[in-house]
Amino acid sequence: MNQNMVKKLQKMQKEMQEAQKEIEQSIFYGQAGGKAVEVQFNGAKEMQSLTIDEDAFDLPEELDMLQDTITAAVNDCMKKIDDETQSTMGQFTQGMPGMM
Repeated sequence: MNQNMVKKLQKMQKEMQEAQKEIEQSIFYGQAGGKAVEVQFNGAKEMQSLTIDEDAFDLPEELDMLQDTITAAVNDCMKKIDDETQSTMGQFTQGMPGMM
């Protein structure tokens, strides 16, 4: 491998690491049930907050619905993180066989 190619790969690796770090520091929001449940995660998929609209549920009778709504909100947020990661990191792997 020639020196020029090595430098290009090193530069691309550094840019990928910076992009991944930026994603991990970003905040993503997910919601379900018409904002009855809202979650906030960082790009490293660590939950930062969970908000439940107390008027949206008649607890304890609707506990199952609340749990399902929380799950849906978390899944919504995880999809947003995955979409952003793929969109951002895809620029580095586009056209490279076997990558993303």
